[in-house]
Amino acid sequence: MAEPEAKRVKTEYELTYWPGIPGRGEVVRLLFEEAGIPYTDTAKGEKALPTVLSYMAAENVGDGTNPPVFASPVLKHGDLVINQLPNILLYLAPKLGLGPASGDGVYHLNAIALTILDGFLSEVHETHHPIATMQYYEDQKEEAKKRAKGFRQERLPKFLGYVQRVLDGEKSGGGVWLYGGEFSYVDLVLFQCLDGTKYAFPKTVERLKEGGKYDGVFRLYDAVKERPNIKAYLESERRIGYADGIWRYYPELEEDRE
Repeated sequence: MAEPEAKRVKTEYELTYWPGIPGRGEVVRLLFEEAGIPYTDTAKGEKALPTVLSYMAAENVGDGTNPPVFASPVLKHGDLVINQLPNILLYLAPKLGLGPASGDGVYHLNAIALTILDGFLSEVHETHHPIATMQYYEDQKEEAKKRAKGFRQERLPKFLGYVQRVLDGEKSGGGVWLYGGEFSYVDLVLFQCLDGTKYAFPKTVERLKEGGKYDGVFRLYDAVKERPNIKAYLESERRIGYADGIWRYYPELEEDRE
């Protein structure tokens, strides 16, 4: 990939996300960390929660430059304010040297990223909140067990199989990375989403790994983990631990109903 544009343009990046959980914001952090680009992370500040809520407030109608955003993550760069994780990734990838700025690759990479986010992020969240996001997990535990069983037995293998097919395809370049033989932002998306899924369903993911059908997927995961900037970040205090966010660990969701 090209040299990061951000190394030539010194405008500050500001990321806003919920404090105390990695969630969708963590995917954005990984791009900055890999590229070695400074950024402000409002989730680490004293006004973290008020900042998130101010963006979502009913009275926030944006300004003359930007329409209002729906929810975090929110990226502010200069005068631009945008949200929606895939949208942020499309904007950042070429600027950080982690994706093409034009051509078919923009849309190929976006399609791969969207599929990974569907399977390893959105569907994981729905295993513990299958009825309503605003209800407590404890109020939908029985439904969650049914949803989690379907995810573990059908959906997770299907999405792992898709990623393996991408890696096996000619367009991947025959190496460890997902597209064109080069490391890109979609490799970081897969790493974070698979890492979160491993936290939520450790026994299931380990069993699928040991089965040997998805060796390329787990080889990519391990390769990202060892990249110098990512390795340093994962070992630092900047990395936020999993908690009550998208990726949660409930042991009973790995237990089949009798």
